[in-house]
Amino acid sequence: MLGTLIAEPKSDPVGMVNLLDVFPFGFDEFLHATDPALFSYYENIQKGQEIEEIFHRRLLDTYNIYLIIGGVPECIASWMKYKDPARISQIQKELIEVYENDFSKHNGKVNSGRILMVFRSIVAQLAKPNEKLMYGAVRESGRARDFEEAIEWLVSAGMLNRVYNVSKMEHPLPAAFDKLDQFKLFVFDTGLLKHMAGIDNSAILLKSDFPSKGLLTENYILQQLRGQFDVEPRYYSDKNSEIDFVLQYNTEIIPVEAKGGEDKSAPSFKRYISEHQPAHAIRYSKRGYRKDGQNNKSAAVSCAKNKRLL
Repeated sequence: MLGTLIAEPKSDPVGMVNLLDVFPFGFDEFLHATDPALFSYYENIQKGQEIEEIFHRRLLDTYNIYLIIGGVPECIASWMKYKDPARISQIQKELIEVYENDFSKHNGKVNSGRILMVFRSIVAQLAKPNEKLMYGAVRESGRARDFEEAIEWLVSAGMLNRVYNVSKMEHPLPAAFDKLDQFKLFVFDTGLLKHMAGIDNSAILLKSDFPSKGLLTENYILQQLRGQFDVEPRYYSDKNSEIDFVLQYNTEIIPVEAKGGEDKSAPSFKRYISEHQPAHAIRYSKRGYRKDGQNNKSAAVSCAKNKRLL
């Protein structure tokens, strides 16, 4: 689909085409494909149920494998057949090369060099403390008008996911509170982001801490959340606090915190819960699946637990 959404000429026969968004495998689909027995256990986990340590560890091990492989079907097929991370890295390398070569073939009026610059800057953008897109990080003295078409092309083609900052965490999020000039960009597949960031597979398999763990975690969480809600996830950030993701479920606004390890500190998240008392608040981490907080209204949820929570 690269370039087709803004290519000219373009014509859709009204009433004769059904549109379907297709995403890479999510964690649950990956688990179903690679470990049906563990998936059966996972599918039957009930809200509030304590997960036995042996299953928690097995799910976390599968989560670490998912960070390496991602959800691209060819990578998953190779893993099921060979169980060789080196083969996965080679496939990911070739896929990224193919995508970058395609930029120049299908971009139409959009400058292909700028598309490539934006795509290659994503890892550096996500590694920054606030992760908000900075055009100067794409090119020195870069401005919005230089790259807005390239960004729109990559988002429309499905290569990047854009998450807008909101001025208020209130309903309705997109119509009233989107800051259209402030957003983060994420890669559509976490396995490809891992390869683009140059993270060695052994760093993940050995469960060691590494500088890019946070960007992989947020990219993973967004990849699982996309398509589950009528309104795509947002985030909230001001001078004093930041909420990693903001979900709108019917008229309810749900704050989401994403942690790459078992860290309990989340001052902005806890302050929002204390001040606003939301019906639901979700924390993803590697801690066991549990409910806690005032009146059991907030939840700490394992990164390996990705069923719809509401």
